[in-house]
Amino acid sequence: MPELPEVEVVRRGLDAHIVGHRIAEIQVLHPRATRRHELGQADLEARLRGSRIVGTGRRGKYLWLTLDSGDAVVVHLGMSGQMLLGPVPNPGHLRIASILDDGTELSFVDQRTFGGWMVTEMAGEVPLPVAHIARDPLDPAFDRDGVVTVLRRKHSEIKRQLLDQTVVSGIGNIYADEALWRARVYGGRLASGLPRKQLAEVLDAAAEVMTAALAQGGTSFDSLYVNVNGESGYFDRSLDAYGRVDLPCRRCGAVMRREKFMNRSSFYCPKCQPPPRARRSATAAC
Repeated sequence: MPELPEVEVVRRGLDAHIVGHRIAEIQVLHPRATRRHELGQADLEARLRGSRIVGTGRRGKYLWLTLDSGDAVVVHLGMSGQMLLGPVPNPGHLRIASILDDGTELSFVDQRTFGGWMVTEMAGEVPLPVAHIARDPLDPAFDRDGVVTVLRRKHSEIKRQLLDQTVVSGIGNIYADEALWRARVYGGRLASGLPRKQLAEVLDAAAEVMTAALAQGGTSFDSLYVNVNGESGYFDRSLDAYGRVDLPCRRCGAVMRREKFMNRSSFYCPKCQPPPRARRSATAAC
């Protein structure tokens, strides 16, 4: 699933090309693409046809287009959603086709059909369905110390908390592993057991690694993530933890490990990010 840098790359591309234009025509080609829009496909088409796009927004992994009506189109990219400008390379995966008033084709392509569009009202500066999502580390209003205070109250793994979008948004599995590696913290450690300074270092590392990824267009492991022009990001070549099982740690040379976590894979260095020592059982102590 695209994470914050990948979604921000898409938002910037859309912002540069479609803001100020009207949606002249729109057609939903797959019912799952509008399943989150409560009033259905026909209502979404009717509300978007003729609407002017006046802005774009993002919070964490959530992307939206702001309309002149005051509503917003929330775009769920899901596992494989793509917002593309121009001709679609694989028309068989085209789910929503629209044409802007200057003739530009704006398409939503989604091979696995987990994503989609919905039109919704705004709740302040974000769409209503996004109101519960916390700010992300790249948000100018992000309160790092406030998030540290929240984390100190969480008696669960620090990686689990990084993935909780109501605590801090935008961090997915890839960038959580990268941030924890940079901060030298094992993801299975309890957030409540880490000092404030170390928790702050994890959040700072997340901001640093996502900023670096953003500069390289995001992370791409296959053709399912591309920007609006169909180009892939290159940050996967710079990853220090994610996907590097059995390879030497770039910092200390120890062999990187992988373990299961929340139905995902976690990658870490056993030397730089040592797991807490297991307590000896009472039987063993006797």
